[in-house]
Amino acid sequence: MSEEASNSVLSTPAGNQLRRPLVSVIIPTFNRAQDLARALESVSNQSFDDWEVIVVDNHSIDDTDLVVAKYRDDRMRFFKIHNKGVIAVSRNLGLRLARGRYVAFLDSDDWWDAEKLAQSVNALESSADVVYHDAWLVCKSNQAIFYRRAKTWALRDPAAVDLIARGNALVNSTVVVRRDLLVQIGGLCETPEMVAIEDYDIWVRLAEVGARFMRLSSVLTYYWIGGGNNSNPRQLLTNSEAFVKRHYIAFEFALKAPETCWLELARGEAKFHIEDYAGAIQSLLPYVGSKAHWSWQSKALFLLLRALIGAGIASLRAK
Repeated sequence: MSEEASNSVLSTPAGNQLRRPLVSVIIPTFNRAQDLARALESVSNQSFDDWEVIVVDNHSIDDTDLVVAKYRDDRMRFFKIHNKGVIAVSRNLGLRLARGRYVAFLDSDDWWDAEKLAQSVNALESSADVVYHDAWLVCKSNQAIFYRRAKTWALRDPAAVDLIARGNALVNSTVVVRRDLLVQIGGLCETPEMVAIEDYDIWVRLAEVGARFMRLSSVLTYYWIGGGNNSNPRQLLTNSEAFVKRHYIAFEFALKAPETCWLELARGEAKFHIEDYAGAIQSLLPYVGSKAHWSWQSKALFLLLRALIGAGIASLRAK
């Protein structure tokens, strides 16, 4: 079945009048047939079974179609889209098609523990609006022992300020959230400037409308990092500028937080790597003698010293 995204996640396709599961699992994918099979199998093996899966494929050219067709389960639905490199477009299509009270995000190269949905739904049915937890880090396809985690933390009030001050506390494939809240804030941002941080942006936007976040103590997701993500400092700066404009008030409060804003440390590092030494010094200097975590202070001091040396060398060359 093929479906293209509309301009609004608020529109509701006629098919949404069918069976309404409690949880809609949205899986965007592109040329990850083998990984997708593992992700789908992990959903099929859930102890909680009141779910639907919406796979949104960016017109893969591998065996993705065959992988999905293998499942003779009417709870799994398959759609295609041209997202033009903006994964938020795929997720928003999934959101628009979702019928569940709750939405679970799962990247096609990640997978879940069998109790993932059961524990998440239990928390959501009690008092939470957004549920998340730590994830096991996976760096090899045949990895059998898991000991390193993508660590999360409980958010402090106000949650939006805490997210900006201390960084992204949520791993995308661990999150289950109330669908009506996602619709209320208009879904994920699809502007190109937010690519790679659209998930961080949506957690902050949920916090800004008062969503209640709950961190579970269990580790219920396996998070694939074996692909070797390479950060682009210029892209990070573009992202951060767009992010700050969208959350200016929370950002201003975050700058006054005792820990000193995490985003400024990231921006300082990015400026250093593009040899904007003056900008790097400006971003990194507030960390010296701050109440930031020792690891942040150490990193900031190391980069600051290198930036000062770089600025000095650049000055000598200019003479």
